[in-house]
Amino acid sequence: MRRSTAWLVSIATLGILGVTLFWPLAWVIRGGFLEEGRFTLRFLVGVFQNPIYVEGLVRSFWIGVGTTTLVLLIAVPLAWMANRYQFPGKPVFQALLLVPMVLPPFVGAIGFQQIFGVYGSFNVLLARWTTLGPIDVVGQAGFWGVITLEALSLYPVMYLSVAAALGNVDPAMEQAAANLGASGLTRFRRITLPLIMPGLFGGATIVFVWAFTELGTPLIMQYTRCTPVQIFDALKEIGTNPFPYALVFVMLAASVLLYALARALVGGQVYVLQAKATVAAAPVALGRVGRVGVPLAFATVTCAAILPHLGVVLTSFAVPGSWYRSLLPLAFTVENYADALGHPLTVLSIKNSLLYASLAVCLDLVLGLAIALVVVRSDLPFRGVLDTLAMLPLAVPGLVMAFGYLSVSAWLARLDGVKDSVLLRQLVDVQTNATLFLALAYAVRRLPYMVRSAVAGLQQTSVTLEEAAANLGARPLTTLRRITLPLITANIIAGALLAFAFSMLEVSDSLMLAQRQDNYPITKTIYELFQLIGTGAYVASALGVWAMVFLAITIIGASAILGRKLGALFRV
Repeated sequence: MRRSTAWLVSIATLGILGVTLFWPLAWVIRGGFLEEGRFTLRFLVGVFQNPIYVEGLVRSFWIGVGTTTLVLLIAVPLAWMANRYQFPGKPVFQALLLVPMVLPPFVGAIGFQQIFGVYGSFNVLLARWTTLGPIDVVGQAGFWGVITLEALSLYPVMYLSVAAALGNVDPAMEQAAANLGASGLTRFRRITLPLIMPGLFGGATIVFVWAFTELGTPLIMQYTRCTPVQIFDALKEIGTNPFPYALVFVMLAASVLLYALARALVGGQVYVLQAKATVAAAPVALGRVGRVGVPLAFATVTCAAILPHLGVVLTSFAVPGSWYRSLLPLAFTVENYADALGHPLTVLSIKNSLLYASLAVCLDLVLGLAIALVVVRSDLPFRGVLDTLAMLPLAVPGLVMAFGYLSVSAWLARLDGVKDSVLLRQLVDVQTNATLFLALAYAVRRLPYMVRSAVAGLQQTSVTLEEAAANLGARPLTTLRRITLPLITANIIAGALLAFAFSMLEVSDSLMLAQRQDNYPITKTIYELFQLIGTGAYVASALGVWAMVFLAITIIGASAILGRKLGALFRV
């Protein structure tokens, strides 16, 4: 990339990030450094003097470490086995591994509580088979329960990233090492692992920062002594207590420093091939033990991951009140689905979510590719800073980010020029123009997925191909369109899928920014239905299943564009 072009792209990107990310965030964190209009460090120092806040930060850090470690242990072996071996039911298992992507976390909590609650299926079996009394799994699991649930929810991120990277590894490299006498473990450690490091690092970064700032799972598991939950509880005092603002700043600073440290230690270990693999490695047929062991590994992870989904599906078909102290619902009905689709909020909320998520993905495609090109294909001295700034949205709790947008909207509405114009007043008002704020919030929160996916693709693509096109007289845009984009299509699709799926499932921004019924997305509608006494949980579960179906169709449809198998999405 020419330096002048890189400067222009960087300035434009920083401007967009400044308006959509840093400006709203500044309205939130400024409260932690201002006391009666004067700058002060008293609140920031007070965070580290408060043992409760310090304990929360330490616990959040270990949640991030534990979740990332467990995700690596789950996703990397599965991705490697799926890439190297042919085994019975492989297409089905590969599709089922991505099931956690198609269910909002708080909807999954309905099914989890039905199964593992005090009066759920687990305790029914426990009472039948043992003399133990009911066990409150949800309340007693603590740290291990939190990281297990988060890992089972986040491992698809790592699996997609590693699978895409493995699909781009030239099998000739490993074959050459094998011919020189390298064992399987040596080939993986010395050849495969360095070549997939960009994808591995990208997935691990997303997982760690997400787990470090995750709010929903600790709330469900009643693990309240961690920083995200402390911030959530303190939002009730947002107008009077400055310490939550300072705590948010500490979390942001910690996330950025940890990301920078990981990048310095691991991110620079990138190996570029002269060209991508022109032929994918042929899957190896397994022996008798492997034909049982490999599917068993996939089945174990799949069963553990779909338990909450199974609980949601069963709840959606249960007659209200029929699943209490029983292994399964005692009576089934389809009326919950009719009630869900017949509710005046439902159809409109589906349209709204599709609109918000589509707009967000379009913006992420442009911004993510621009940032990735500057980071990988330019020599600007601050390109690493731009990459780090693009990761910041993962370090921002959704509730805080949404509050920032609300604060900016309220401030703009008070300006004299805006108050005198009906059009401008409607434009900056969250209630009347939720589409703008929700689309921007979704795009900003999911931008890192596109950046990490595009960066990983560019790092594994040799720049000599683009240089050859330039030497033959191709203009930069022609080179981008004819050379670069086709080579990283798999990575772009993987990033777009993640951005779309998680935008459709966004909870925090949806609950706070969608204030009028005609602006409700799916997650806000599910939440509102869940509040209904009696049938609420059942109708909400039915709508959650409809959301699962919509997102499953999206992923299957995208895979059909490049091939019948989902793995074809991540090969060029």
